[in-house]
Amino acid sequence: MTEAPVLRPAAGRGPGLERCHGSRLSVEDGALVLRARGRTRRVPVGDGGVARAVFVDAAPADAGRDEPGRPDAWGEVRLQDRDGTQVARIPLGDWLPEAPALPERAVQGEQLLERTGVAGLLKAAGVPLHVARDRNDPRAGSGKGGVSLGPGPAFPLWYWCVRGVAGTLWFSAFTVVVFSDTVPGRLVLLLALTALCGPVARLVLRAWTRLRAGRRRVTVLERVTPDPAPGSGTTVRFLRDTEVRVQNRDLVLRDLGGQEYWFPRTGAHAVTRLVKVLDGTGRPVGAELRGPGEQVRAVFPWDLWFGGADGADGWSRLCGVPGLAVSERRLGGKRTWPKGPVLGTGLLPRTGRDARRMARFPGTAAGVSSTAVMAFGNLFSVVQGVRVADTAPGPAAVAVAAGALGLVLQAVPYAVHELRGRLVLDRTAAERTTNEEARR
Repeated sequence: MTEAPVLRPAAGRGPGLERCHGSRLSVEDGALVLRARGRTRRVPVGDGGVARAVFVDAAPADAGRDEPGRPDAWGEVRLQDRDGTQVARIPLGDWLPEAPALPERAVQGEQLLERTGVAGLLKAAGVPLHVARDRNDPRAGSGKGGVSLGPGPAFPLWYWCVRGVAGTLWFSAFTVVVFSDTVPGRLVLLLALTALCGPVARLVLRAWTRLRAGRRRVTVLERVTPDPAPGSGTTVRFLRDTEVRVQNRDLVLRDLGGQEYWFPRTGAHAVTRLVKVLDGTGRPVGAELRGPGEQVRAVFPWDLWFGGADGADGWSRLCGVPGLAVSERRLGGKRTWPKGPVLGTGLLPRTGRDARRMARFPGTAAGVSSTAVMAFGNLFSVVQGVRVADTAPGPAAVAVAAGALGLVLQAVPYAVHELRGRLVLDRTAAERTTNEEARR
């Protein structure tokens, strides 16, 4: 009997790794069970619960916008009761491990249902699944109501609460300061302290992420790291951070940005095959990790992973992973490899600048705008502190100090990240070896 699938979330890094380790969607005792960030939610199946599912395989009206990570762009499965009322929904983009590495809707239809494991999950739960190619299909319903069975946000709730409360207070104080002729010192003090909350919260989040990562206990059965061919242009950062981990229930691919892609080793949507790809002359060009329906889930370019002197050892250890059937295939004619977008082709960024951007501590959906607002808030605190220095010297001094501290707390981590990358991590491994030999 085939084991019921347990869904893994889309890849994450930084605080988002918490979801990879702990968020799962499964079927247990006649219910769909979501576990995410220490909470458990159960949605009953059958009478009084989910009676049918409709996969809305259609892009939203705004799918052309360049907003990576929008789960609704991949479509969703709407779970309905016997009367057609929506009970819950499953955003498929949130449960496709390689989603962050693929263009939106690169995988569609039944293939997407198989990759995520949703098809097997609903089959194990005894829920009939229908497909709607149009959002206006009567079976799809309105799409409103019900709970979202997603893995939860990448950032913890306490971080959003701190940023939300501090942001609201800061904007209120900012509005009064801008439109008032005279500014009380206490208001400037409030303005400065709330502006400081943003940079401090981000540093605390970094420490919280590192602490949580150190507490995780993962049993690693095998670890395969790249052994690139000479002249492949691999960097110190790539060799240090990129790896494949074989765990009890998962096979995990980690890139140099710290992002981890978790693939199940059991269940209907498990990765089950490792295919060595040869060109017309018999030279290996790469390997493919395949899942249900022979779908390619990830690729390993041969020169990057196994082209070095010890590459054969890494390949043999990967071939020895229990549950992976190993085979070969040869490319015919002038066929290129790999065909179409797939995880694994962009693990080595083209430039050091791209690598530093990938490895930077993740930000919120606002991206650079959030950092710019924080910097403006702290700079504004300094300006207002100087403005009230004569009438309120005490609050003014604190405001200037808080504003300056906020700017430093943003500038120093960025400068360290950039300098370390430029001087050490994003230099080619061959260049660093040459420099070390010269120093000796």
